Amino acid sequence: MAEHGNGIGDGNGTHSASGTPANGTHDMRANSRTLFEGPTRAAARSYLKNIGFSSDDLQKPIIGIANTWIETMPCNFGLRRLAKHVKDGVRAAGGTPMEFNTVAISDGITMGTEGMKTSLVSREVIADSVELVGRGHMFDAIIGLGACDKTLPGLAMAVARLNVPSILIYGGTILPGHYQGRELTIQSVFEAIGAHSAGKIDDAELLAIEDAACPGEGACGGQFTANTMAMAMEFIGLSPMGSASTPAVDPAKNDVARRAGELIMDLLRRDVRPRDILTRGAFENAIAGVAASGGSTNAVLHLIALAREVGVPLEMADFDVVSQRTPLITDLKPGGQYAAADLHDAGGIGLVAQRLVNAGLMDGSLPTPSGRSLAEESALAVETPGQVVVYDVATPIKAVGGLHILRGNVAPDGAVTKLFGYERRYHRGPARVFEGEHACMEAVTHRQIVAGDVVVIRYEGPRGGPGMQEMLGVTAALVGQGLGNDVALITDGRFSGATKGLMVGHVAPEAQVGGPIAAVREGDMIVIDIENSSLSVELSDDEIAARLAEWRAPAMRYTTGVLGKYAAQVSQANEGAITRPVFA
Repeated sequence: MAEHGNGIGDGNGTHSASGTPANGTHDMRANSRTLFEGPTRAAARSYLKNIGFSSDDLQKPIIGIANTWIETMPCNFGLRRLAKHVKDGVRAAGGTPMEFNTVAISDGITMGTEGMKTSLVSREVIADSVELVGRGHMFDAIIGLGACDKTLPGLAMAVARLNVPSILIYGGTILPGHYQGRELTIQSVFEAIGAHSAGKIDDAELLAIEDAACPGEGACGGQFTANTMAMAMEFIGLSPMGSASTPAVDPAKNDVARRAGELIMDLLRRDVRPRDILTRGAFENAIAGVAASGGSTNAVLHLIALAREVGVPLEMADFDVVSQRTPLITDLKPGGQYAAADLHDAGGIGLVAQRLVNAGLMDGSLPTPSGRSLAEESALAVETPGQVVVYDVATPIKAVGGLHILRGNVAPDGAVTKLFGYERRYHRGPARVFEGEHACMEAVTHRQIVAGDVVVIRYEGPRGGPGMQEMLGVTAALVGQGLGNDVALITDGRFSGATKGLMVGHVAPEAQVGGPIAAVREGDMIVIDIENSSLSVELSDDEIAARLAEWRAPAMRYTTGVLGKYAAQVSQANEGAITRPVFA
């Protein structure tokens, strides 16, 4: 096996002077023996012996279990239980697990509040904190347990930095709720809020939907960001095929966790590391999965961010190329009819991979954690007779994928939208300009947005927000008011994976750094032209330049603490909104 640069072990078959002789055999303890082997490490061993670890435990490979369990949301609530089964699998396969925790933020619960600004920031904190613990405690391998939106991307970024054998396990989707004969997800509640503000439903019906939509633990139940990234991690090769689509409360999830604990030991024996897996082809496979499933636009941010960690060139435009050659073949919410649990019942993520691999739309030769190729793994998927969730490639829902990248004089570095096939592909209308999401929500709630408008929400970008808060409250309220097919929205912020309609996010550069979106004024005519991949304002280049010459950046909203540090270091959306070291 080739040498692995930048990993905490960087092992290539040789051992340190205090370890096993360099005899060409892969050392499964290349990292942990530095902490626990020899007379000089007696103090380190002493610390651990009195909290339950034996001498024998400390002579085995040490597997870090990076958990994002938290009690503030249903998404990650079951991960503490799941970790127990992961650790059982590690022990059964000859390793010693050590569990540690990091943060998680619920996008859905914080939505529409100042707390939402912390969500994307948490991805960086998760990556940084897992990297720190991994470097400090010199784990030989890592299993990351994630669920809500930023946890899987953050874990993926961390293991890419550490470059020790690693896999990610998804806690699983929530089951759909039911009300008056229809399936509900959290998207249903947000749209009900809009319907309530429009007088279409009363307090009692809003409460009934609120009470029914989230029937237990698990991540949001459509092909929203959590389920999108879980699918992407299977297709990219960081998660075992067949592990993600099992719902959180399915008893089979415990077996998934135990087998993951056993699998990490096999990866360690084979010395398979994230940088062996995360190739350009693997990223294209992940993008194809997002496009074919109508997945979240947030995948653009997260996959670009992960690519930057491993030095794989990946740009916004690449998503358009892959999406244009990949048909939309899954009928999943928010644009379709079914919840993520229904995909599991239909045959799972493996069935989607099988369709794409067989059609030559995904590279089936690439590896998965099991050691089998993606083609071999996807061939094992069993389609449920009569299922209606996954379409054949020859008769897709839409001939091209859901992701579309737009450029123009409003977004010279790009912007992202997601279409399911029923949306209009051209919209021209007057700008309704809001300096932040909260001001816009007030206008929407008071029915001040009318058919034909183009809502412009700015100063919500990576730096200006900071943190690119999602706009699901606004977008769902517009849909709930019946304006989903008549109003467009553009922003330098983000959208939830549950957003639907002609909504354009990730406008780059953002307003805070003087992007052209800062020059747009109330009433300017905005044109969104999907066929020509264009987002523009009907102004001359000279007029935009003149307005920007008079423009002054508003004061930063946060100048201290974690949000201040993030705003000072973050890149633009087209670079994945990652934080970078700043050297004098």
